[in-house]
Amino acid sequence: MQNIRSIFFMLAGATVFVAMLLLTFSVTLAVGGILTVLMVGRALSLKMKPAPVRARARTDGKREMRIWNDGRGTIIDL
Repeated sequence: MQNIRSIFFMLAGATVFVAMLLLTFSVTLAVGGILTVLMVGRALSLKMKPAPVRARARTDGKREMRIWNDGRGTIIDL
C-alpha cells in the first residue's frame, strides 16, 4: 500500500511540474510574440515617416549644388 501511495505522489508531482513548465513556456511565448509585433510595427511606422534633412546656407563664396529630400519632394539647390 505504501508503494502505491508513493507512486501516486510521484506521478502527481511530475504532472504538476509538467503543467507549470507548459504554463511558463506558453506565457513566455505569448510575451515574446507581443513584443515582436510591437517592434515590427514601430520599425514600419518609423520607416514610413522619413525625417527631413536640414539645409543651411553657406557663408563663404563657394557654391556647390546640393540635393536633399525634405519629406515632400526632392529639392535641388544650384
